[in-house]
Amino acid sequence: MPNPLPNSAAASLNPVLDKRDRKEFMQLAHRLYRDDPAWVAPLDIEFSDRVWGANPYLKRATVRTWLARRGDRTVGRISAQWDPLQQEFQGDGVGNFGLIECENDPDVAKLLFEAAGDWLREQGATSMRGPFNLSVNEECGMLIDGFDTPPSIMMPHGLPYYDALFQQAGLCKGKDLIAYRVAPDFDAPKVMTRLSKSLGDSVAVRPINKKNAKAELETIRDVFNDAWSKNYGFVPFTEEEFAAVGQMVTLLMPADYVQIAEVNGEAAAFIVAMPNINEVAATFGGKLLPFNWLKLIWGLKVRHPRSARVPLMGVRQHFQHSRHGPGLAFLVIDAVRKALCANGVREVELSWILEDNSGMRSIIESIGGEAYKTNRIYEKAL
Repeated sequence: MPNPLPNSAAASLNPVLDKRDRKEFMQLAHRLYRDDPAWVAPLDIEFSDRVWGANPYLKRATVRTWLARRGDRTVGRISAQWDPLQQEFQGDGVGNFGLIECENDPDVAKLLFEAAGDWLREQGATSMRGPFNLSVNEECGMLIDGFDTPPSIMMPHGLPYYDALFQQAGLCKGKDLIAYRVAPDFDAPKVMTRLSKSLGDSVAVRPINKKNAKAELETIRDVFNDAWSKNYGFVPFTEEEFAAVGQMVTLLMPADYVQIAEVNGEAAAFIVAMPNINEVAATFGGKLLPFNWLKLIWGLKVRHPRSARVPLMGVRQHFQHSRHGPGLAFLVIDAVRKALCANGVREVELSWILEDNSGMRSIIESIGGEAYKTNRIYEKAL
């Protein structure tokens, strides 16, 4: 792992102001993870667009980014985010930090967290939480367990020393997010089969209709925002944010990778599976141009990744605590796993699952799911 330079000079902190700073911000991770075979570099063009470009989140939230330097060496980076929509729904004065990477240096980590905390306090925050890259509906948490396998699409990686650095800087555990992996050709447990059959003809499961993509995506967004509305840190997907997600769904994924369950014609549950783009992009080094975009399309459309991730799933609130709840969850899981098997997928990540979501964890474990990664959300009072 990278080691800090001798502490002969104090590190300085500078806001990210121009293209050169942005390049340094992105390249730091390449240096820190250069000896980590499990790390997958994010595509530079996507990362830049998400942090400083056309990300719909940036239209409502204020984001600041900083670099820590010692001499001419970049030794750390961090972002801080203040989201009015989050305040509207949570009302708890929590600001977010994210995109943190740094050398194994407690002084640098402290400097980064102080910068983020000071700025968030100026916005009115009374505590900060993260990492979120950039919102709760994007990459969440810092990996604390499962370093030996690559991250799946839209999931974070991390360095083993981060947990200690965060704690030394005064952060504590807020919540753990669990990632499960499962083979999609599992044998359905009898109790789930009986439960789903007991729902009768009132329940129908179908793939998304891409010809009516806008309306279908709005239906899924509505179910998701209802299903997750009482969950930890919930902030609803806006229509524009979900449209950006939908662009990937409609362009890159087979229609049957998205399944919707209806009860008497009402959309009641859904699931979205995504091909694991990281499996294809692992050798790109973050570069899509000039020719890696062709490799990406070929890898997704022709070869097909052998792994996938389920990033979105939900059951409407009024079904969750009825006999329909687990049955609907199982039906959409069963429908999408058949589509994945048909495309040669051999492993699926279900993530993330809150550590205290015992109902969903029980369902996943009943189909052979193995908890193999843990990402932690940290908190600190300001």
